[in-house]
Amino acid sequence: AESARKLCILSAVKPTNVECEKVKFFQSGFSYNPQFQYSSPASSLVLSRHGNASDRFLSQAVRILELVLRRYGSYEAFQRLTGGSLLSRSRIWHSVKKYMEKEGCAGEVLVQVTDDLLSRASMTVVNSRPTLTINASTAREHWLEGMLRHEIGTHYFRGMNNCQQPWGRSEARRRLSLKPPNPTEEGLASLHSVLLRKDPLLWRAALLYYTVHQASLVSFSQLFSSLGRFVQDPHTRWDYCVRAKRGQSDTAQPGCFSKDQMYLDGLLRILRHRDSIDFPLLVALGKVSFDDVERLRPLARLEKVRIPHFMQDQARYAQQLARIMAANQLTDEELRSIMPS
Repeated sequence: AESARKLCILSAVKPTNVECEKVKFFQSGFSYNPQFQYSSPASSLVLSRHGNASDRFLSQAVRILELVLRRYGSYEAFQRLTGGSLLSRSRIWHSVKKYMEKEGCAGEVLVQVTDDLLSRASMTVVNSRPTLTINASTAREHWLEGMLRHEIGTHYFRGMNNCQQPWGRSEARRRLSLKPPNPTEEGLASLHSVLLRKDPLLWRAALLYYTVHQASLVSFSQLFSSLGRFVQDPHTRWDYCVRAKRGQSDTAQPGCFSKDQMYLDGLLRILRHRDSIDFPLLVALGKVSFDDVERLRPLARLEKVRIPHFMQDQARYAQQLARIMAANQLTDEELRSIMPS
């Protein structure tokens, strides 16, 4: 039910006329504010629930983005030097197959490769079959495995483990008063995306956070212009603006779809508490918040759970999280001061 609800919200806020509005926007010299249409628009209640941007982690987001510019000169250079070249479809298929063999789940997930996706990839259930859709236009040689750790090693495994647990159904979750799985779920997945990178900068989570915050204050065309500080390529900027403004019809108004802030929010909360979190248990328990882990421990069914290969050596995993902290110039003192508890 949780993933079905998530899917409905995301499809309700996906504009149906993105391509023709993009043409108008580019022809106007980036001054036109797109007028988006929706096949089954989300209710104003849903939009208002996802319409409030936070600035709690804004200074961390901006610092990470500026770090990338200082280290690499531009986002485009960062992408080229650390992501490597774009992969052909056959290379994508081959890498996914190899990764699933490594995780012992070959053949369990249906894989689709497309160019029509607002995100880099998404894990959904289609006709009761777990389905991974990959955006071919963003699949780079050194980043693809991180994306598979994000989608399969985190979302798919936690989803499978969730089915084993007594709180696998929504009424049991309610009875136990469980917190929502996000921002823990997306925060953990975002850490896993960069876990083994040479330079594990949290660029994407930071840019999504910053873009949503700006979108809440300005129009689409102003947002596009303010993103120019961090991203030169107009097509990449357009994609980030559409994500942050989805759900809106008239994008001349300030307003945002705030879900994209949960990646940075979730991962910073996890890093803040990383010394007290039992990470294998966090994955084993399924779709739960890290706040609920200790009280669920006595109820957990652990016989058939699956832990991804990259989490099995706990000492190494802890070192990798410390490396992410250092690469992004985050300190424990700073995280404790923004999140006292």
